[in-house]
Amino acid sequence: MTEKTGVFDATKLNQMKCPDCNGTGELRFDSENINENFEVEKQVIITECQRCGGTGYVPAS
Repeated sequence: MTEKTGVFDATKLNQMKCPDCNGTGELRFDSENINENFEVEKQVIITECQRCGGTGYVPAS
């Protein structure tokens, strides 16, 4: 969808949402690290979904 005109691609309506990222286009992983004070630091790592290339949709089959 383009922000300026509000126009969207109608072919996207027939595409399936990516099952790996549930259509968000990103994957989230919980991560725990121990710092130099032996404290546990929790982080969420966000990365682009490799299956759909960050689009949130997989090609229609």
